[in-house]
Amino acid sequence: MTTAAGSAAVPTRRAVLAGAVGTAAGFLPAIPRAAEPDRGTNPATTLPGAGAPFEANTLADIARARAAAPYAAPRTDDVPAVLKGLSRDAYEAIHPVPGRAVWAGRDFGYEIEPLLRGSIFDTPVSLFTVENGRVQPLAYDKDSLIAANIALPELTADTAFSGFRLRARFGDGAEVSNFALFQGASFFRLVAEGQDFGINARALALRPADSRGEEFPLFRALFVEAPAPGQPIVVHALVESESATAAFKLTLTPGREASVAGIDGTVFARAELDHIGLGGMQGSYLFGPLDRQKVDDLRAAAFSVEGLAIRNGYGEPIWRPVHNPEALQVSAFLDRGPKGFGLMQRARAYDDFEDDRRHWEQRPSLWIEPQDDWSEGAVTLLEIPSDSELNENVFAYWRPKAKLAKGGEMRFLCRQHWSKGWPDPLPPELARVKDSRCGRGSTGTRRLFAVDFQGDGLARPEEIEVALSASAGTITRQDRFHYPERRTLRVLFELDPGSERASELRLGLRRGQDRASETWLFRWTP
Repeated sequence: MTTAAGSAAVPTRRAVLAGAVGTAAGFLPAIPRAAEPDRGTNPATTLPGAGAPFEANTLADIARARAAAPYAAPRTDDVPAVLKGLSRDAYEAIHPVPGRAVWAGRDFGYEIEPLLRGSIFDTPVSLFTVENGRVQPLAYDKDSLIAANIALPELTADTAFSGFRLRARFGDGAEVSNFALFQGASFFRLVAEGQDFGINARALALRPADSRGEEFPLFRALFVEAPAPGQPIVVHALVESESATAAFKLTLTPGREASVAGIDGTVFARAELDHIGLGGMQGSYLFGPLDRQKVDDLRAAAFSVEGLAIRNGYGEPIWRPVHNPEALQVSAFLDRGPKGFGLMQRARAYDDFEDDRRHWEQRPSLWIEPQDDWSEGAVTLLEIPSDSELNENVFAYWRPKAKLAKGGEMRFLCRQHWSKGWPDPLPPELARVKDSRCGRGSTGTRRLFAVDFQGDGLARPEEIEVALSASAGTITRQDRFHYPERRTLRVLFELDPGSERASELRLGLRRGQDRASETWLFRWTP
């Protein structure tokens, strides 16, 4: 990661994140239209029109020019009432006429389904395809849509869309199915074959958990390159907010076990940026085995994110289960040159949730690997109180220590893995945390914890030492149980918090001087 300027920055607080979900809408591609109208006559800041060339630096040049110009917020009060007033269910019921998606019938292996503005999605996003190096705007055609019980209005291409859904052919399959979704602020999602959309990634975050208030950069334009059959597809995104602009190139590869996104992003500062969030991702956590004491729910659990995995620059693998706290929790894991981090859905069985509607076991994990030097900073985790499984109340991102001066530029590269499995890599000799549970202790406010480590390296438990500590309170009991048929070692311990209101718990397995497991971390609060 390269940046123009640097100095220290201190983690603070964060406002509640809004989730971003969308539905498919089908459209015919391509009739000429005017360039974006809100930039006056400055050609450097306007979007390319039909037939204009699109080169490697086109979007970065536009973003750089816009960062040097005053911010022009998109208009959001012009959504027709028939669309603005739709409930989420009614909005999601709008779908394309079969065969009318962009590139339907062509041998690309991908189809684009532009999404209307409406319901909670009121920000206009300009959509384009790029073929043979030339730009083609997407046109709105209401006859390509099926919308039950409403008459779709006439719209212009400049005001019609809020994003798009991308469907892809996975492997040798004949049909296309859900692959990616770009909609809402700078949110996007991917899935592996057969998965349901879950975690939201964010192209750029500014001031999360900050007392000054969070600033939400917005997608302003999305360009999708026509791919060669069987090859990855490339999406270019222009992102903008009051303090910054950014240009992103996302190279997307659908996969059966994991889909991959290669990201090349450059941020341009309109004002000094002292709290940037890179590699941001968010998901939902309502309750699970660590915090059921106040839950009256027949399901075993309800979450799209089970925990935060980190492989820090010093090679230590960390597993931090998330939870639904009583008050906002901010955790910063200081690091230099992180190897990777991500929000994981390790629970993969129906019995882990017993939810016949949402099927949380089908949601992807998201693991990010920096592809350049991310230098000093912190993986930051925000856990926000929530009373609904629809709230994306868990947010993780990389916060660079360096500031970005006004007029400065910062480029960063990373690779995302959207996976059915556990994409966070561990050496084979290290055991992984399989499960974490918490319940009532022996008396008073004491809490009993069970942490299950699983791996082939646990075959000789007599060689394993347990390293357990609590930042506050007292560990009053510690036991271990070996289950060779499950390759599992369970560590059972009791915490007496006394009068403390929080305690940072740390647990790991060692074999002499060597690490034998990833490190389990958890913040206990009442």
